[in-house]
Amino acid sequence: MSTEKSNSGTTESHRIYDIAGIGVGPFNLGLAALAAPVEGLDAVFLEQRSGFDWHPGMMLESAHLQVPFMADLVTLADPTSPYSFLNYLKKTGRLYPFYIRETFYPLRAEYNQYCQWVAAQLPNVRFGVTVQQITFTDGVYELHSTGPAGPEVVRARHLVLGTGTSPHIPAASAELLTDGGLVLHNCDYLARRDELVRQPSITIVGSGQSAAEIYYDLLGEIDVHGYQLNWVTRSGRFFPLEYSKLTLEMTSPEYVDYFHALPAQTRDKLNASQKNLYKGIDAELINAIHEMLYTKGVTGPVRTSLLTHAALSGGAYDPVNGTHRLDFTHQELDENFSFESAALVLATGYTYREPIFLTGISGRIRRDAAGRFDVGRNYGIGAAAEDIFVQNAELHTHGFVTPDLGMAAYRNSCIIREITGREVYPVERSIAFQHFGVPQRTAVPA
Repeated sequence: MSTEKSNSGTTESHRIYDIAGIGVGPFNLGLAALAAPVEGLDAVFLEQRSGFDWHPGMMLESAHLQVPFMADLVTLADPTSPYSFLNYLKKTGRLYPFYIRETFYPLRAEYNQYCQWVAAQLPNVRFGVTVQQITFTDGVYELHSTGPAGPEVVRARHLVLGTGTSPHIPAASAELLTDGGLVLHNCDYLARRDELVRQPSITIVGSGQSAAEIYYDLLGEIDVHGYQLNWVTRSGRFFPLEYSKLTLEMTSPEYVDYFHALPAQTRDKLNASQKNLYKGIDAELINAIHEMLYTKGVTGPVRTSLLTHAALSGGAYDPVNGTHRLDFTHQELDENFSFESAALVLATGYTYREPIFLTGISGRIRRDAAGRFDVGRNYGIGAAAEDIFVQNAELHTHGFVTPDLGMAAYRNSCIIREITGREVYPVERSIAFQHFGVPQRTAVPA
């Protein structure tokens, strides 16, 4: 599908790719793996980091994915792909140990190694390349970038934005990050864990899987280091990830169809109410935390406190005492309270931030009334044509399945279909037993 492929110096002045993917996280890496064997499809994927590394700050030894191994980069689109997780295990001599382990859920470190293995094999993935600006000329996007060889221009007819999400820092805690003391987002947890365990008190804010994993990790060594450990959430409880079978059917093409067709205001309300479908804690981890609390409590009170309904509203660092005053509001009682903590871990999730390099093509991007990407059902945001696609930037239009690894291969199959004009990988349309909208009326036999 591409034109002449000759290069001129460090600028690919003649080669025009069919796809330029920007950012190489799991979603665009999966697209790269599915695009690589497609005859006539010329694609390149650019990543500013020096190599693939998925949430290294949370690579705890025992942490595992919350989706089965079939939700790898390619299997749900192409079970025969050489880039599958099972093939990775076979090639690295670990297939039988994984089989004997008898669990569907790979370790997070294992999944990261798998993705690194895939990235190393793909000819269409380039690391160490930073896209600084994009322009559009004569039907072609020009990505002005810097890489190992210096400045270059990469040209493509379609863009796929996979720049990922960034750590979310609530406004109430933004100043705490800059006023001194030990405050960090959970993305830096492992890098600063040694600092944390030396503190007399540690507070974790958040109620999702990351907060639970950090609490469990620190609770395990509370007797060794003797710190006071607090876990605070504004939610009403430490809720589990809902993972029943009929709920899982909502991670389906039918539910995406249903959700996408809803009015924007309704979609926003649903997203606010469905967080336990994708932000909850693994039930086994919740049970393990309670078991550890119970076990440690046999010999006496455990120096820990778990607080619900508590929203962080502000605070200040006292350099004399070396502690933070953390201010909270109890959401149900509408009462304020404070306590001191030497360290603060913000397990407050991630949010999408629009890349600055899109400024030059802002007129080619379709937006909704709130200024967000107006993402079409097939993941396009092009104002003039469906030539720009997004990965994990469509929560407001496609719902809670957006960050789900299990739906990534489906989304990539749709994107490849839109770009090539043919269904390279079969795209499922109906997999659920249930109806999400009003069922079609059918004639009743006489």
